[in-house]
Amino acid sequence: MKLASSTFARRALLPAGALMAAALTLTACGGNPLSNPSTAGSGGSSAAGSVIVGSADFPESQVIAEIYAGALQAAGVSVTPKMNIGSREAYVGGLKDGSIDLIPDYTGNLLGFLDTKNTLSDKDAIVKALPDKLSASGLAVLDPAAAEDKDAMVVTKATAEKYQLSSLEDLAKVCDKLTFAAPPEFATRDYGLPGLKAKYNCVPSKFQPIKDGGGPLTVKALISDQVQVADIFTTSPAIQDNNLVVLSDPKNNFLAQQVIPLYKSSKLSDAAKQALNNVSKQLTTDDLINLNRQISGDQKLEPKDAAQQWLKDKGIVK
Repeated sequence: MKLASSTFARRALLPAGALMAAALTLTACGGNPLSNPSTAGSGGSSAAGSVIVGSADFPESQVIAEIYAGALQAAGVSVTPKMNIGSREAYVGGLKDGSIDLIPDYTGNLLGFLDTKNTLSDKDAIVKALPDKLSASGLAVLDPAAAEDKDAMVVTKATAEKYQLSSLEDLAKVCDKLTFAAPPEFATRDYGLPGLKAKYNCVPSKFQPIKDGGGPLTVKALISDQVQVADIFTTSPAIQDNNLVVLSDPKNNFLAQQVIPLYKSSKLSDAAKQALNNVSKQLTTDDLINLNRQISGDQKLEPKDAAQQWLKDKGIVK
């Protein structure tokens, strides 16, 4: 059994004896930083000409942020890293209050966060809608990457065979018999439990919040049958490594999720924007899977080291 994941190990890994205890800890959701922009901290701003690059608190976000930082430095931009900020509720507030200037995000979930009534699911339509939704907050996005990392409802092969599951429509027939695992915010986000109920009439028997973003605690709980369905990102190596089954989503509950730079609109120079767009032009979904494997697999690379190797491979740094 392998526990590698695209969102492996939020913050520091817990000691082995504490892993499942942490997995069973209930965690409350944060507020909406669009109405309270100080969520990410007490604020602050970068020096003139420098950029504070942040990440959410999972390794895929960290490695993309390190790629952004390395590309900016190669373009002559001064960079200060500020990793492991937290969920979208926190880092959007950080962008608004100046705690950070730039962070990688995902198109569909970002639009859903900004517009809770969003019905767009097509990737191009989502990207087109983002600028208008962000402008009032003084935020903006650059070009999206081809790289995409979507939430997915995942089950073990045994569970899929037991209940004859291949799609969320199949899952809806037995939801009330099963325990779901996902990050705490999944309980309230539109694509989470509310979306599953609205689109598929799927309400689980129990919801188990696990705060590792589909990482090793979530995978362990799924494989050990403590939970039967888990929210695991599609770029997670754990899916292939553990022969897990991704349930199809015919009603598009989970939106297109291209990686995209989200930034404070007053902070980036033209050179910085060009450097970041060059990253997006080259970053693919296969790159994300490989980067995640390097970080959470046998190599155990630090996100910064994996990012530097990617930048060298793409010719962005020497």
